[in-house]
Amino acid sequence: MNGGPSLVLKLMPYVTHRGARIYWEEHGAGDPILLVMGLSFTLEMWYRIVPFLSAEHRVILLDNRGVGRSNVPRGPYSIGLMAEDAMAVLDAASVTEPACLIGVSMGGMIAQEMALRYPERFGAMMLVSTSCGALYRGRWPNFRRVPRFRRWLEAGGEARDRTFIRFLYADETPRERIEEDIRARANFHPTLRGVLSQLCGILCWSSYSRLPRLRLPVWVIHGDQDHVLPPENGRIVARRIPGAEFVLVPQAGHILATDQPELTLEILGRFLASVKGMQPAEPRL
Repeated sequence: MNGGPSLVLKLMPYVTHRGARIYWEEHGAGDPILLVMGLSFTLEMWYRIVPFLSAEHRVILLDNRGVGRSNVPRGPYSIGLMAEDAMAVLDAASVTEPACLIGVSMGGMIAQEMALRYPERFGAMMLVSTSCGALYRGRWPNFRRVPRFRRWLEAGGEARDRTFIRFLYADETPRERIEEDIRARANFHPTLRGVLSQLCGILCWSSYSRLPRLRLPVWVIHGDQDHVLPPENGRIVARRIPGAEFVLVPQAGHILATDQPELTLEILGRFLASVKGMQPAEPRL
């Protein structure tokens, strides 16, 4: 053998479920945590969170169908279908013990659906910047900050991401931090077909009437400047889940890990410490 660099091949993990190949990764070792991302975003958007969590936990994350390395089959995709995709990932990772579940935005809706359908599989849940789907019970998005559809459609790549800055982030968030997010997403811009197929699932879903059935520790985290899903939506979710904690993060919009990275990690740490060793409770029928 010569002294040159050796080639190491790493198999990319996929699981096939209901007509789509779903891409997933895992990092670290320890008690399992499943991370579920929101509308249009890939697992790359967990980049501020994964190093912190994987230091002491086994972290599993995925690209929802329609984005990233996962397939973009014909839609629409229901929240229930995307919850089944995430469960298929958990099974492919051979996770048999109760996992901690963390979902952001649409990922928080998927997480709620998973905890409701499979209560025995989860020991705790954190819901970030999300709602119970029934926006008419809370507050609608601040559409004044949404770019015109034609402007968004005509923009491409990173320019398209920048049209949403005022909608996604708090006004005080440093621009260089936002640019880090844009670079993290640069290689996996979603197709319009994938985004609209996910969006249809959001608009057709609600957990409002079912949330009182949950019997596991839940923290609901929300930014006080969230223009996508204003904080009242998170408060409603917390009020509907028995014993849930609600945490309002100051000077934070929809992307908490970018708006308030240090505080977000501190809250995550407190949450994990509070639920350590807890087992799933029997659901209330």
